Amino acid sequence: MNTLIPIDQGRLWKRHMAMAQIGALPNGGVNRPALSQGDAQARSLLARWAEDLGFSVATDPIGNLFIHRPGTDESLPPVVAGSHLDTQPTGGKFDGAFGVLAAFEALQAIHEAGIVTKRPIEVVSWTNEEGSRFQPGCSGSSAFTGAIPLDRILAAVDRDGISARDALAAVLSSERGMAMRPLGFPVAAYLECHIEQGPRLEEAGIPVGIVTGIQGSRWFAVEVLGDEAHAGTTPRRNRRDALVAAVAMVSALERLMLDEEDRVRFTVGRFEVQPGSPNTIPGRVFFTIDFRHPEASTLKRLGDQVDAVCRAHAGPCAVTIEETFHSLPTEFDPTVVAAMRGAAERLGVRTLDLSSGALHDAKFLQDVCPSGMIFVPCEKGISHNEAENAKPEDLASGARVLAEALVILANA
Repeated sequence: MNTLIPIDQGRLWKRHMAMAQIGALPNGGVNRPALSQGDAQARSLLARWAEDLGFSVATDPIGNLFIHRPGTDESLPPVVAGSHLDTQPTGGKFDGAFGVLAAFEALQAIHEAGIVTKRPIEVVSWTNEEGSRFQPGCSGSSAFTGAIPLDRILAAVDRDGISARDALAAVLSSERGMAMRPLGFPVAAYLECHIEQGPRLEEAGIPVGIVTGIQGSRWFAVEVLGDEAHAGTTPRRNRRDALVAAVAMVSALERLMLDEEDRVRFTVGRFEVQPGSPNTIPGRVFFTIDFRHPEASTLKRLGDQVDAVCRAHAGPCAVTIEETFHSLPTEFDPTVVAAMRGAAERLGVRTLDLSSGALHDAKFLQDVCPSGMIFVPCEKGISHNEAENAKPEDLASGARVLAEALVILANA
């Protein structure tokens, strides 16, 4: 392969703007929950683009969407690239969508350039990466790789009482006629483009990040139970205030997680108080903990203290702590990392090696096949926010590195 693959920056940007209209919010963001009507519309748009170019489209029992370009030897496992189309409730235009659209642009550019590959190349849109509607996130990649049983994923229920099973059935029923694959198949290699969701690339003035790994994560769900009582008549000695206990727990956990190097990531992202009346002592509080660190030893040491800290600060209340997710730090495959570096060198694109603070579908794919990720800058490092933004030229740089790396791996 002597000529560079001609990525169309304008076309890539136009597709981002078209996808962002589905679930568009007033302040420029996107609300497209997994397995919602908006998610179904986004899937339909992507499938239509693929079919218009003559690519075949298929789904599987968890709703992952696959776009296939044949190789010269269809018996070989494909090289796969993609990400996700679902968003946070007040998400941006680029988180997830960039990875899917960059992969699709790379596939189209490879195809239009007449480049022949030994292995098939596929684009994937994974189901429910965000986990904002159904927990845990990364459902599609977890089911695909066998990390989490399909039945457990489909049993999840959203805040309106709708199960993932029923929501998925509604989406798939709107796609009647689409080919259905079995869940999981051999993959030669997996690549995922993503905005960095942090400030390092922008601050360094470098357009592409070569991601070497993903830090570990532990998630917990905590329920604190006290007694509802009258706010004006119940003395302190008789109170079992679930909110007071929950606040004490969160404060103690914040102190536990404080580190001088600022490598620990500790977040209470959901905090619900019941009954939610101004003059009733709260009888129940539910909150979540998201704790992350790049070192397995620290992840274990601090994570193993969460239960004891919560119980020590429960006071007169009862507390239940459930660990809902535990993912060790991941190192990406050196062969895939080398392919990405080689692609960037061929293009003359400057790169920076970095690890990912966020969890991605690529983490689960690395468990079953050689995997890697490409980051591009996002403005001020902002993500999971309507203000999320990226430059067209940076998105195109990431897509160019992806396209070249895909061809390297598909002919390996």
